[in-house]
Amino acid sequence: MNSTSKPHNTSARSGPLHDVIVVDLTRALAGPHAAMMLGDLGADVIKVESPHGGDDTRGWGPPFVEPPLEPPNTQRESTYFLSTNRNKKSITLDLKSDSGRATLEDLVCRADVLMENFRTGVLDRLGFSTERLAELNPRLIVLSISGFGHDGPEGGRAGYDQIAQGEAGLMSLTGSSPDDVQRVGVPIADLLAGMYGAFGVVAALKEREQTGRGRVVRTSLLASVVGVHAFQGTKWTVAGEVGTAQGNHHPSIAPYGLFRTGDGAVQISVGSESLWRRFCEGFELDPDAPGMATNAERVENHFQVVELIERTFKPYSRDELLTELDRIGIPAGRVRTISEVYEWEQTRSQGLLVDVDHSTLGNITLPGPPLRFFDPDGTEVTETRHTAPPVLGEDTDEVMSWLQGFTR
Repeated sequence: MNSTSKPHNTSARSGPLHDVIVVDLTRALAGPHAAMMLGDLGADVIKVESPHGGDDTRGWGPPFVEPPLEPPNTQRESTYFLSTNRNKKSITLDLKSDSGRATLEDLVCRADVLMENFRTGVLDRLGFSTERLAELNPRLIVLSISGFGHDGPEGGRAGYDQIAQGEAGLMSLTGSSPDDVQRVGVPIADLLAGMYGAFGVVAALKEREQTGRGRVVRTSLLASVVGVHAFQGTKWTVAGEVGTAQGNHHPSIAPYGLFRTGDGAVQISVGSESLWRRFCEGFELDPDAPGMATNAERVENHFQVVELIERTFKPYSRDELLTELDRIGIPAGRVRTISEVYEWEQTRSQGLLVDVDHSTLGNITLPGPPLRFFDPDGTEVTETRHTAPPVLGEDTDEVMSWLQGFTR
């Protein structure tokens, strides 16, 4: 992508984006997640942080992890920061100073992508409007993530994940009932905005191959959540019906959800009429019983379906039931704790755990990237060398040295 040399050729990275340089001005979660996704794909990501504490998430905790040897001036590390900043370099710049802004100009001239999630107008006030960025580097792709959009009657409004989950309707669909709405257990609005942002950047990079010019890509927490309303969105826009929280059961498919057993619970997905008949045959139930013959009837008679199935499952232990469901070909599963997920061999087999060497914590294990790449013959081709999230300013000298060799 960028014909210039990279800032750290001694640790050259592989992957589909190995020739892309990203300047990451983001903090918290949405922007850093987008940048990490590009880093996972091989991009060189230079994270620019304030010298006064760095990314906000460096202070988000507990839990924090103490360096084992505690060398002088070493700070404890936030596991929140560690979750979203692998495969990056960290430099510190004071963007309110002339020297800091001059360095950022140099970085912009060398970069393929710049990412920011400041409140609307902040980057302009720092002297880096989109027009100015295009003057510095006409090929630059700019990703800008906001809370509720950059324009419109509430454009520029500050956005945080849980606020966005509520404002964008997600909380009204999540929880045990309409009177007990809940947020999703991870910052899903932030994460989705990061994913959409990374997707937009990759599309803009592809377009640049034909046009030779950059783009400004914008998304928001609001847009990211509305973008995944799926059938709950068309339920309103087309049918005029408002979806509500219904606990652990699907609002449009039955039986599909969490059901109690003799010693726990299992989840089943009976997503077709053929599966319903197979399910009933396996457990000696009548598939054509009144109110049960079609999916629409079963959804309408939700409580009776749940009662029937839990009565059927009660004699079984969870493990016995999962074995039986597998035998008759019904999609099913358990509800695992986070620790059980990371101890599960299937998780590690999919590359979802990576071991990295952190500069102060030593060897640590992180959740890994969700994408893998293969040749048509089945050979895995992307063996990206993952690097640990950096300590604050860890790579400032290295990046500054690289910039010194560049003349605009």
